[in-house]
Amino acid sequence: MGASGLGCSLAKCINLSNLTLDLNLNKIGAMGASGLGCSLAKCINLSNLTLSLGGNQIGAMGASGLGSGLENCNNLSNLTLNLYRNEIGDKGASGLGSALAKCINLQNLTLDLNGNQIGDEGASGLGFGLAKCINLSNLTIDLNGNQIGDKGASVLGCSLSNCINLLNLTLSLGYNQIFAMGASGLGCSLAKCINLINLTLDLNGNKISAMGASGLGCSLANCINLQNLSLSLGLNKIGAMGASGLGSALANCNNLSNLTLNLYGNQIGDEGASGLGFGLAKCINLQNLTLNLYRNEIGDEGASGLCCSLAKCINLQNLTLDLNLNKIGAMGASGLGSALAKCINLSNLKISLPQKQFICFRF
Repeated sequence: MGASGLGCSLAKCINLSNLTLDLNLNKIGAMGASGLGCSLAKCINLSNLTLSLGGNQIGAMGASGLGSGLENCNNLSNLTLNLYRNEIGDKGASGLGSALAKCINLQNLTLDLNGNQIGDEGASGLGFGLAKCINLSNLTIDLNGNQIGDKGASVLGCSLSNCINLLNLTLSLGYNQIFAMGASGLGCSLAKCINLINLTLDLNGNKISAMGASGLGCSLANCINLQNLSLSLGLNKIGAMGASGLGSALANCNNLSNLTLNLYGNQIGDEGASGLGFGLAKCINLQNLTLNLYRNEIGDEGASGLCCSLAKCINLQNLTLDLNLNKIGAMGASGLGSALAKCINLSNLKISLPQKQFICFRF
């Protein structure tokens, strides 16, 4: 009654164009979410909506009911939906996707569906719906902590490639069940987003291995307009071969100016660190680089080799390097410093080493 009653009152605000409603952790359930959606459908002038219903046990029925209401908001151009931890499952995600497909004027969309027991079917259904949102330019989807496998990741990516106007994409698929095939398939699809400028991709805690990391990197190299990339592949057992393959692939991203790589806990070792650096040295337009390589069994040789390569990034201005929980001693730290001293345009540097932290703000 509470959420539905609130919705009924809001429906009478006929001139409402901007609405932010936070009802997180309120146990409104399926009926409350559906009633709220039905009421919002009557706000015919609504163009900007932020709706937070996280942790409310709305389930599949509530998600679909909410979507059914929102699909009637014909003027909606900016939408943020926070539906984390609601047990919406495959049916709820698919229903939500079908509803969003009818929001033809959507330009900016943020979906938080973290921890919702969504599998391949739900990810695919959501993707099918989003593929019809042809005016989308900015999209953020959080699907962390679900049950999505190779098929779901690949179909979702394939669907997003139909969003021809997409400029900025943040896609979080961490801690799912994605292997090498899914990562490669996802990458191949994203490579078709020819207008993509900014990409943030989180695949932490999956099982993509060396093959998946290399395949993903090769595909992303085809995103010809990509300027800013944040790629998180922590805890994926990519090893030395995966790190080296990823570096070689990213060397072909000719327009890349800002890069963040989170590769923690991947056992890349000296060979992987050196191979990664060798590839990144060819990113001639790179200006800002963040490398999180903690807990990777990197020793003196790997640290020195990595930084000797980075010294060849002649346009590099800002560098953050996290090498905590590795096997780097005094010799490695010295070699690292000597190499980075050759970065003639570097103005901001932050290096984190075991039990020590070196921060220098001006060269």
